[in-house]
Amino acid sequence: QVRLVESGGGLVQAGGSLSLSCATSGRTTSSYDMGWFRQVPGKERDFVAAISRNGGSTSYADSVKGRFTISRDGAKNTAYLQMNSLKPEDTAVYYCAAISGDYVADWPVEKAWEYDYWGQGTQVTVSS
Repeated sequence: QVRLVESGGGLVQAGGSLSLSCATSGRTTSSYDMGWFRQVPGKERDFVAAISRNGGSTSYADSVKGRFTISRDGAKNTAYLQMNSLKPEDTAVYYCAAISGDYVADWPVEKAWEYDYWGQGTQVTVSS
């Protein structure tokens, strides 16, 4: 079973920055497309950003373009999300996700149901 573990969440003032990491362990025998989603109570899990398995393509939600940057560690299935100029509306539980290497994703991959593996989530709270 592939395991994804997020870290780096916390409390930050509006305008501040935070960096999230997603470590992958388990049966990581192939490269995965990876993404970040976020969810607030009572709402659906929304797409934030994604990066292709080779790092050549990225996709961002309109709400975070210009502020967030997704990256990955070479060929490793490790993803990062650098969040700058944070706003209170960015407050949510952030989840790392990955798509199994068994299939070729139809890029961009921005729907939660397209992902096979999920982390436990890390809380990001932006105060004002």
